[in-house]
Order: sequence, then C-alpha cells, then structure tokens
Amino acid sequence: MTVQEKNARLRALLDAKEILVAPGAFDVLTAKIIQATGFQAVYMTGYGTSASLLGQPDVGLLTMTEMVARARNIAAAVDVPVIADGDTGYGNPLNVMRTVREYEAAGVNGIQLEDQVFPKKCGHMLGRKVIPAEEMVQKIRAAIKARQDDNFTIVARTDARTNLGLEEALRRGKMYEDAGADVIFIESPESEEEMQQINAAFTKPTLANMLEGGRTPIPTVARLQELGFGITIYCVGPLYAAAKAVRDYMVELREKGTPVGKIKDMITFEEFNQFIGLNEYRQLEKEFEVVE
Repeated sequence: MTVQEKNARLRALLDAKEILVAPGAFDVLTAKIIQATGFQAVYMTGYGTSASLLGQPDVGLLTMTEMVARARNIAAAVDVPVIADGDTGYGNPLNVMRTVREYEAAGVNGIQLEDQVFPKKCGHMLGRKVIPAEEMVQKIRAAIKARQDDNFTIVARTDARTNLGLEEALRRGKMYEDAGADVIFIESPESEEEMQQINAAFTKPTLANMLEGGRTPIPTVARLQELGFGITIYCVGPLYAAAKAVRDYMVELREKGTPVGKIKDMITFEEFNQFIGLNEYRQLEKEFEVVE
C-alpha cells in the first residue's frame, strides 16, 4: 500500500461510523504487534518515544528529527496508517510547516499538533500551559498549507481543560475546527459528562485519549463510540505493559538465578523469529544465493 493509499485509508476509517482504535507504539516492534493483533491504525506516542529512545520523561526533550526518524521506521514496518505525535510542531508556524513536510515525507499519514507552551509536557501531567488560541490557529493553517496530500490528517489538540476549564477547551477546539483541522482532540476531560459535551460541540471527528492512570475515565471502546468519538488512542498502555514484563523478568533472574519461571509468559524463540520475518529473509537468501 502506498503512502497516498494509506492516507486515504485513514480518512475513510475516520469517516466511518465505527470508532477507530489506534493503540500507542513506542517503537517499531510495538507497531508490528499492533498490526498483527488486528488493529487498523497505529498511534506513535511521543511519551513512549521519549521513554524508549532517551529514557527520559515526556517534557519536551525530543527533537523533531529524532521523532521523524522513529516515525519513518514505524511507517515502513506496517501496512496500516500511522498517526504520529508532533508535539507543538517544534516552533512557530514556519517550523510547523517543516515538521509537517518531514513527517509526510517519512511516510506518516497523520500528525497530532498541540497548543502547549514549549517545552511541552504529557497531557495528563499538571503544570501544562497553553499558547494563545490565535497562535495555534496559525499553526493549523500552516500545517494545512504545508501538506502535499489533502488526505494527510491534521489532528489539533488543546490542553486547556486542566487549567482553564472545559468551556475554554471547547472554545479553542471550535477555533481549530474552523481553521481546518481534520480531527479535534480535547485532552484530559474528567468525566463521561464532559466527554459527551465534547462530542456535542464538533462536526469533525473527535479523539479520546485513554491513558491508564490519567485524568480521564476509561470506558469500553463500545461506550466511547456511543459517546460519539471517532478515534481512540491508548498511548501508554503498551509501554507500561512492556516495562512491567521486562522488570518482572529481571527480578526473577536476579532473585532466582534463572529465568525459567518466566518462560511461560514469553513468546518462544521460533514464534518471535517467524513474527519478525526471518522466514522471508531465508527465502531471499536462497533466491540470491550464488551456486558454485
């Protein structure tokens, strides 16, 4: 599937009646697992990328080029559309234009841009500040101007809810919708009632961020669809699950001197090699083998 076909596929999934579920990938292996388990889209998480690439929290330490490199590898590894976290766009509207062009050239099919003051923070951390809504409108306009394919999706996120209240978050979301954003993301609502209000306010698809341990309730996917969301992401769940599994393995090895007790929880050597495509490479080796 070409990048343009994946762009169109993402638009079709967002326009469908059924909610799109896009779990969070923090590296290429996670993205391949998301696709292999039947999900139709991948969300590349900045929080998880900061943790896996730098071993640091999501506080604005990643550069645009570091994010693009990770996004390129993920997009090349899966056949489903990829939406990638673009943080604040890494600067003013001119920086946003370059960011969008770099993400699109990397094979990504959508970018999320947020209205936080730089350096930004995870959307469920306290202490976030937002730029004037008018500045974010210009960033959205710049993103739209920069994209090469009209089907490349622009997700506009506001972090205004926590400090400024839901009414201000909805006002900003409406401004971003009017500016041409394709998906509206009101970060960290604090009740299902607020989630209903969000979906009553917009005609464009809305995004629900399901962060385990965060500020927002976590209804079922079916309930999120009933509430009216067009897409839901699970940005940190795969990261937390992986971190716990690896930690438990290390504790077992340190305390017992053997990992045998954890083998039952692991994918096998053969299964893993098959999953990452070893058989295909073996076939290619035979095809290009020099016969003497």
